[in-house]
Amino acid sequence: MATYLYKLGRFAFRRRHFVALLWVALLTLAGVGAASAPPAGNSSFSVPGTEAQRAFDLLEQRFPGMSADGATARVVFKAPEGQKMTDAGNKAAVEKTVKELGSGSEVASVADPYTGKAVSRDGTIAYASVKYKVSGMELEDSSRDALKESAGHARDAGLTVEIGGDALTTAPETGSSEVIGIAIAAVVLVITFGSLIAAGLPLLTAIVGVGIGVSAITALATPLDLGSTTSTLATMIGLAVGIDYALFIVSRYRAELAEGRDREEAAGRAVGTAGSAVVFAGLTVVIALVGLSVVNIPMLTKMGVAAAGTVAIAVLIALTMIPALLGYAGRTVKPAGEKSKLLGGGRAAKKAGRPNMGTRWASFVVRRPVTVLLLGVVGLGAAAVPAASLELGLPDDGSQPVSTTQRRAYDLLSDGFGPGFNGPLMVVVDAKGSADKKAAFAEVGDEIKGLKDVVTVTPPAPNKAGDTAIITVVPKSQPSSATTEDLVHAIRGKSASIASATDAKLLVTGATAMNIDVSQKLNDALLPYLALVVGLAFLLLIVVFRSILVPLKAALGFLLSVLAALGAVVAVFQWGWLSGLMNVEQTGPVMSMMPIFMVGVVFGLAMDYEVFLVTRMREAYVHGENPGQAVVTGFRYSARVVTAAAVIMIAVFSGFIGSSEAMIKMIGFGLAIAVFFDAFIVRMAVVPAVLALLGRRAWWLPAWLDRALPNVDVEGEGLRTDLDPDGDRELVSA
Repeated sequence: MATYLYKLGRFAFRRRHFVALLWVALLTLAGVGAASAPPAGNSSFSVPGTEAQRAFDLLEQRFPGMSADGATARVVFKAPEGQKMTDAGNKAAVEKTVKELGSGSEVASVADPYTGKAVSRDGTIAYASVKYKVSGMELEDSSRDALKESAGHARDAGLTVEIGGDALTTAPETGSSEVIGIAIAAVVLVITFGSLIAAGLPLLTAIVGVGIGVSAITALATPLDLGSTTSTLATMIGLAVGIDYALFIVSRYRAELAEGRDREEAAGRAVGTAGSAVVFAGLTVVIALVGLSVVNIPMLTKMGVAAAGTVAIAVLIALTMIPALLGYAGRTVKPAGEKSKLLGGGRAAKKAGRPNMGTRWASFVVRRPVTVLLLGVVGLGAAAVPAASLELGLPDDGSQPVSTTQRRAYDLLSDGFGPGFNGPLMVVVDAKGSADKKAAFAEVGDEIKGLKDVVTVTPPAPNKAGDTAIITVVPKSQPSSATTEDLVHAIRGKSASIASATDAKLLVTGATAMNIDVSQKLNDALLPYLALVVGLAFLLLIVVFRSILVPLKAALGFLLSVLAALGAVVAVFQWGWLSGLMNVEQTGPVMSMMPIFMVGVVFGLAMDYEVFLVTRMREAYVHGENPGQAVVTGFRYSARVVTAAAVIMIAVFSGFIGSSEAMIKMIGFGLAIAVFFDAFIVRMAVVPAVLALLGRRAWWLPAWLDRALPNVDVEGEGLRTDLDPDGDRELVSA
């Protein structure tokens, strides 16, 4: 592989006009496709295999036009101090608002508070329920605007009006976060390379790659039902790896220049060596993202595949566009150690023999491997302790900041009707096989009334055929509580006895039940997903490093960093530690998607750092250095650039901590702290300590497996043999 990539790098350098035009043409084509594509709505949301989804599907059949999984909104009204909602003026304002709410094209129905018994006992709070024909993910912005405008008219009449429900759910805005991440990345790259031109190349290529990927997603959004949220993950990961991959190749190019090679040869060797690591690092990220399909949530699968496509584009750009741009840059990209006149006065490289920070750190670790290993493992273990108390759930309006209308509506409903009123359960009774259908409906209602944590059970509401009914159950506790989850399981536990007594089927659905089912589905998928991703990457790394223990160490180190990051997330978002600093207004269960999302994204990035750092060590080992000196050599050439890459990733992800959305804030913090743990503790401390302790055993591979594995030559031994048959054979040994 190294020889092929070497030829590709030299070709791209020589034919830079052709390569640059090719990528510009692809960007233009994708942009035109995105511009001419119809506006994308939000992707439809379904969770196959869950009871809540089966109930929704049944309701679609038995209650045509009901839109059981359609978006809902609760417009909550509060009377001025000393007044009641039943006063004539207040009632007239509410009825006018209800009429306005029902005029939208996507509105299925609006329930009047005065005819639907939706006024609190003390008469101070009332609400109107709005049902839409499409889900919250598919709702048009015009419908949301009309909803807010109607509420504004009621406020003008003197009422306090807040809006809850999933109708206001929108894709979070991330543009400012991306700008912050790119700005910090630019500063880090300038410091790393000491040149504005060299620093600009990774940024330029990353933006081109993300532009092509996101434009392609936009162009294909309607036919593939990708939706506007699909591009969020693709942008985040594409920007991250795009900068990383270009950073490593430019860094290796400058190192080759420092060894006295001409620019075309340096570009070829950079792509042949660092490019090989880019290919395999990219493959690990692609495996992690495509592996999200095992969860069997279509929206998550599409997000993973779209992001994987963007990563593949980033790899191709790093292998071709970077050497082409290096050809254009010419002498403005200096050899390693030199800086541009603007930033460093054009001074030459530092004198040989002065060890850099990476060399000094690696030498210390090689001398004290046991101490460093114990400190690293104990520190990560301590950070992981809170993960034992991990509670998972999906956020509801109660987790929103108190400044949002959704949270204020949630609190008003809790005050007027009880906390469970924010998460009613929808019980669907399928009595098609029952001899006495009305008796079956009544039996289900009576059984539910006898359960704990139940406030209200509405009378059965049958369909026109009379074979299916809906019963609404209001719990005592809030939607995200463990008590409500226990109630859902208790109701479902009655299914067998109901079926035995009445031949009717009982299903529990609604937003609260769907959240519980999604959480359970994600929990059940975590171990299979982890086994698939880590297993495939383990096999891939065996091929890359031709070792058993190095890939095993890489996988175990990754698990340490993920557990420590989950512990930090629990401490901040569940326990409330440093919640003021992070502006966490409401603690509660950790988002159900967080563990599996963190595993996928962090695993890919962690393997990036592992591949780039350890391949340079193996390269030195293969070329004759002893194991300890190979560790030091790997750090001498790679530590600075891996550190820069990690700082860039932390900056990109930290930008999302400032989001007002609790979910985005949690993802940003979790990914940032995970990259910190993995890059600076696992890869920079634990990895060299373990390799120093293992010595030559780290690179052991059974003879039969060595013969069976393909020789991908990531370390570029083939290049050294073919291009320098008489030179570069003797390296310094310790």
